[in-house]
Order: sequence, then structure tokens, then C-alpha cells
Amino acid sequence: MSFTEQPTTRPATLAANLPVTLPATRPAVEIVIPVYNEQADLEPAVRRLGAYLRTHLPYQFQITIADNASTDLTWPIACRLASESPDVTAVHLNEKGRGRALRQVWAASDADVVAYMDVDLSTDLAALLPLLAPLLSGHSDVAIGTRLRPGSRVVRGPKREFISRSYNMLLRTTLGARFSDAQCGFKGIRSDAATQLLPLVEDPEWFFDTELLVLAERSGMRIHEVPVDWVDDPDSSVDILDTARKDLAGIWRLARGLGSGRIPIASMRSTREAELASAAPAGILGQLIRFSIVGVLSTLAYALLFWLLRAGMSAQSANALALMATAVGNTAANRWFTFGVRGAPDRMRHQAQGLLVFALGLAITSGSLVLLQSIAPDAPRGIELLVLTAANVLATLLRFVLYRVWVFGRHRSTPAPPEPALSPEPHHVPALVLSGGAVAPTPNAATTEVPQ
Repeated sequence: MSFTEQPTTRPATLAANLPVTLPATRPAVEIVIPVYNEQADLEPAVRRLGAYLRTHLPYQFQITIADNASTDLTWPIACRLASESPDVTAVHLNEKGRGRALRQVWAASDADVVAYMDVDLSTDLAALLPLLAPLLSGHSDVAIGTRLRPGSRVVRGPKREFISRSYNMLLRTTLGARFSDAQCGFKGIRSDAATQLLPLVEDPEWFFDTELLVLAERSGMRIHEVPVDWVDDPDSSVDILDTARKDLAGIWRLARGLGSGRIPIASMRSTREAELASAAPAGILGQLIRFSIVGVLSTLAYALLFWLLRAGMSAQSANALALMATAVGNTAANRWFTFGVRGAPDRMRHQAQGLLVFALGLAITSGSLVLLQSIAPDAPRGIELLVLTAANVLATLLRFVLYRVWVFGRHRSTPAPPEPALSPEPHHVPALVLSGGAVAPTPNAATTEVPQ
């Protein structure tokens, strides 16, 4: 028998301190099933999920049953399932709370991607690969199942449909959330993203999902949504009124934390922007291709503006205004897209230098217009536009050289200094871990107060 009592520690360091026995090959994916008094549904769900993963998932996986202080036979069943399969692990917590269970297991995982689904398997498992694929490929940081996007097929009563849509509308109104479905019990996250977010998520219960998604979105992480086929569980034990009350309290707490700056999202976003900037191609060929794309779009915008403005003013005035209107957008686009410079540092300096480069471009195009008017004073508007467009292309090439060697040549985005991680109020969460091949009795471990 292999049976270990483990105290919970800070999420950021839990993986190093929790000696959970894992399969010999490190799993690419760990899927958690949080349960509370699910003795009837647990075994069919785990066996069905395991069979599906062995057939359809081309990666090493692990299923972890997270028992949230069940008082029925859920834990002994979980132990037996873990003893029968090397792909199944059981974890017992002495306190309830889905968020508490996910925080602990995800933080301890050494898989590349961690996910969870409800034990009722309301979501069709066919959505599992579309959920995991963008995470495993590195395309996205978080992936969620959604019942509220076109393409999803949902079977549930009007009451639950109304509550779900109202809640997500409330999130969009109060927290500016852009994801469509916060409550679907079908989510995944890359482990490196979870390491950054888990120390900031305070809720140990149902609001955990919402808080995690809002913080991920605010920190600049990419959230992938998968429309799912979903059938409501009529025997769900969720207390809707109590959950709604706690969700409203969570929205208020989260909004205050974000508004006051207590939650260090700004530093996380700056760090991620700096990482993206450092990963941007620095070679001149890649920069030239990107600059050309921006240049073509800017030239088209300039030509359209000049044509419209020329109907009501002189050629020189229309040229100056059209160039000025496109200069700011051109500098911003090249700063981000061409040269990989992101974040607030030096943004205004770059715009000021971009305006000087614009002045040089204005001199070139205005000079070409003066030359044209001296040679052909009655040249039609089409010839004016052709000459100015050619001069603008020349000015664009010169702009690339100046951007590369002067404006952005020595700049690198610097991440803001890290702010200290939050330390939510300590609470009591001892954990008992059982891995494949071991059987343990229902635990009666003493509660120890530890910070999380």
C-alpha cells in the first residue's frame, strides 16, 4: 500500500513539495474530475473517459479524481479505480470546493496541459481533442467549452438557460469579459499559464472558473473557445441561489481588486508583452516583409484620403493631411508588427520620432508635387496621384531604414518588475494522494493550518 498525507502549500511551489507518484512517462495531459458524494456516477464516468482517451488521444494522459470531502463511498471507489489503472490517480481533500481541488491538483501537476470536466460528463467527449489541441500546440493559453456560441448544441431547461446567459451578460457588463461561457464544466489550461494565474485566484468554490478566466484575459492570455454538445444533468446537486449569491460577491471582490491595482495584472501583461517581443523575428528579411505589408496598407489609406480631400482643397493641403492621418497609425503598426516592440515604455518617444520621419516623407512628396506643377501646371488629378504615390513609396523605403537604425533599432521591451504574489487568507486543506496501484481506506487526517 502506498499512501501519503500531504499538506497544502503555496500553489506556486506545490509541485515541488508534493511527491505524488505519477506514471513512468510524464503525461502530456492531466484531466481532473472533481467530485463530492458521487458514488453512483464516478466509476462509469472514469471508465468511459479512460476508454475514450486510450482510443482517441495520441498523448500520454492521466486522470485524477479529486474527492472534495465526500461522506459517502466516493473515496473508496476512487481508491479502487486508482489501484486498477496506472492512468488514474485519486486525491482526497478534507474540505469541499471545486476551485480548491483544481488549484491543488493543477499546481502539483507536471503535465504540459491540465484540464477538468464534471463527473456527469454532460459535455460530449468529442469536444475534448478540439479543447486540448490549441493548448498542446502552444497556440492558446486557456481553452473552454462554451454552450453559448453558434455551433453548440445544448439540451437543458429554460430556467438554467436564462440563468447562464444572464450571468455571462453580467460578466461582460461589470468586468468587461469577452469570453462567452464562464460556467461550463469543461476547461483546460497550459501548466505554465496556470503557474502564473493560480497564486492570484482566491475563490475556492464555483467562482474559481470565472476568476481564472477574467485574470487570464486581463493579463493578455489567449482564450480558445470550443462550441460543445451539452446535455443538462437533471440530478445536479448545485444550489443555484447560494451559488448566485457567492458569484455576485466574487464579481464585486474581483472588480475591486482589479480597479485598485491590488491584483498585479499590469505586471503580468507587461511581462507577456516583453516575452512576445523577444520572440519576434529580428532578421531584416522578416522585418522588411512585415514593413512592406504595413507600407502597402498605409499607401492605400493615404491614396484614398488624398483623393477624398483633394475635392475640397489644394493638392499640397490634401497631401499634408493625408500623410499626417496615416503617419500615427503607420508608426504604431510598425512598432508592434514589424519590430516587435510592445508595452508602454518609449511609446510616446517612438511616435515623436515617427513624426520626424513623417516630416521627411512630407518633404519628399511635397517636393515631387512642386516639381510636377513646375513641369506640367495643368496636370490632371490622376497624374498628381500617380506622382505622389511614387514619391510616397520612396519615402516609405527611407522610413524603413530610419525605423530600423534609429527609431526601433536599439529598443527592447523591458518587463515591469514583478510584484509580490498575493497571499489569500490561510485555510485548512490537508490532502491525501493515492496513485495507480495503491489502495487506501477512507482517511481521517488531522487538519493542519497552512497558507495557500
